[in-house]
Amino acid sequence: MLVTEVREKIKRTERDNWKLRVGILGATGTVGQRFIQLLEDHPEFEVTALAASDRSEGKLYKDACAWRLNGEMPERVKSLRVALPQLPLDCDLVFSSLPADVAGVAEDDFACAGYPVISNSSAHRMKEDVPLLIPEVNHDHLALLDVQRKQARYDSGGFIVTNPNCSTIVLALALAPLHERFTVVSVIATTLQAISGAGYPGVASLDITDNVLPFIQNEEEKIEQETRKILGNLKPGRIDDAQILTSAQCHRVNVVDGHLVAVRVKFARSVQVEELREAFESFTSLPQELRLHSAPDRPIIVRDELDRPQPRLDRDAGNGMSITVGRIATDRVLDYRFVALGHNTIRGAAGAAILNAELLAARGYLSSHR
Repeated sequence: MLVTEVREKIKRTERDNWKLRVGILGATGTVGQRFIQLLEDHPEFEVTALAASDRSEGKLYKDACAWRLNGEMPERVKSLRVALPQLPLDCDLVFSSLPADVAGVAEDDFACAGYPVISNSSAHRMKEDVPLLIPEVNHDHLALLDVQRKQARYDSGGFIVTNPNCSTIVLALALAPLHERFTVVSVIATTLQAISGAGYPGVASLDITDNVLPFIQNEEEKIEQETRKILGNLKPGRIDDAQILTSAQCHRVNVVDGHLVAVRVKFARSVQVEELREAFESFTSLPQELRLHSAPDRPIIVRDELDRPQPRLDRDAGNGMSITVGRIATDRVLDYRFVALGHNTIRGAAGAAILNAELLAARGYLSSHR
């Protein structure tokens, strides 16, 4: 083998083995654990830093974290020592699942110090220059990062990208192909949300057993506001929110994983039920074209059975990254109604953020420089 061929083979091997180093803020919580699970053996990212509250500071992760997911805690994170969610961290980018009350300052500090921050928190979602990203729906909104980069606080190269609320993702992903083809005028969404969405230990057992809780703090406002931003149009330096009348009512139900949304929708023109179904079934976008690692082949799966989707049967569709739509029918008040279901801690949280990071890497926004 020629010397040049050997060198090229070495370069290819190095490139194939190269991974971005990831830090996780809020690593001991439900979503933090899901990040760790989904990033195990990821082809582009490896977990090198974990951060949590001062109760966990200095402990080995295996001692700081009560692992609550199916399967064992990945071996390679057990011996990582937990730091506070503050600078510096030994990583190239940060995934954040911090509570909103502490995420705002912490995430901004990391972005100002040059770290790309991919956040599951609500703290920055509605800021004018922050992309609220679902890669299949509004990947063009990444242009807002150019606006962030012009601000003095981010002159070191850092930035913030957020993913939406867990129920918003299900609703907005279902609405996206409909809005693109038929223009959604108004939507009414009623959610039945799993208890894992409240974190651990979450809702007290005496409150949720034999019961439905018809209130989740700030959830309805998030769905109504975030949906319009996600489906909005990119303008120079900003997003024009979609002019969709949106109404949401949210309920906590005794299901472990899987948020279900009952949707009623009105369009700007007459639509046949076959058109609606075809719009769902044929929907793919940039993540599928780029073959991103976490992107499902079919973002939306349609079920024709009268009793589907169901959380227990359908939440893991597409490795938890597809949403499932069923019960498509005409509606006597608006135009159509349907039911959509998604896995709230995968597609609705950690998996969504990881897919965002994969898109950022594919678009050249991420690099190893620390």
